[in-house]
Amino acid sequence: MGRDLCERFGSCREAFARGNEILGRDLQSICFDGPEDTLTQTDNAQPGILLTSLVCLEALRSQVPSLTFSAAAGLSLGEFTALTAANALSFEDGLGLIQQRGRFMQEACNTTSGSMASIIGMDDTALVEVCRQADVDIANLNCPGQTVISGEKDRIAKAVELAKARGARRALPLQVAGAYHSRLMQPAQDRLASVLGGVTMREPSVTVVHNVTARPATGVEEIKKLLVQQVTSSVRWAECMQWLIAQGYTRFIELGPGKVLSGLMKRINRDVEMLNVADSATLDAAVAKLSA
Repeated sequence: MGRDLCERFGSCREAFARGNEILGRDLQSICFDGPEDTLTQTDNAQPGILLTSLVCLEALRSQVPSLTFSAAAGLSLGEFTALTAANALSFEDGLGLIQQRGRFMQEACNTTSGSMASIIGMDDTALVEVCRQADVDIANLNCPGQTVISGEKDRIAKAVELAKARGARRALPLQVAGAYHSRLMQPAQDRLASVLGGVTMREPSVTVVHNVTARPATGVEEIKKLLVQQVTSSVRWAECMQWLIAQGYTRFIELGPGKVLSGLMKRINRDVEMLNVADSATLDAAVAKLSA
């Protein structure tokens, strides 16, 4: 993640070097070289994705100096990226907070037996009933027809079977370390609350839409409250995007590794323009579109 952008842009190399210094460890090597099982541990993946996403923003700004944006959002850990990009959090605080969040969540995973599953092609009302019967939580409302559920492994297995029996097109257990955005993350939520209380935060320079409410917050204290609640709450991603579209936004740029959010947008609204920056090739394609 981020290697070719760092090879191309000195400012991106500086961002990774600064990140290593802030965290007191060599996150750059993990992002560049893995190994994959180390990179995908949530205490590495979360700061790694945030740092790489901000590097993608830096690369885009270097190529399009006139770039401006008036709203931001991020899925789960991406909400911290959005707040950092919107100057509500400093680079140091954004990266430091997400490293602690990742560590808290990894430790919660290690002390519980959690899992997640993707449910595709099932009515929301029916899925809510399945979750009630299996005693699991809805973790991610990603796009119409695609929802992720989260909870104890045996209960997720029961929910998968119930969903299949009640008409889900697909119900697939996910290869994850634990039950993110569920009640099993309560210890991580409590620890994040104690850390966030001591962090200096400013009003965002642009509108930031939050996962818990699918709306902007009304002040710094509410932002902190929502970041804490988000650890165990459902990520209402489809609603976040629908709210922004309803406000008149027509161009979205996904920053960071992969194109998951771009794929979700195709299911949310195909009429908006969706660009992404993950590496040099996607950067050049985005720059060409923005310059047209």
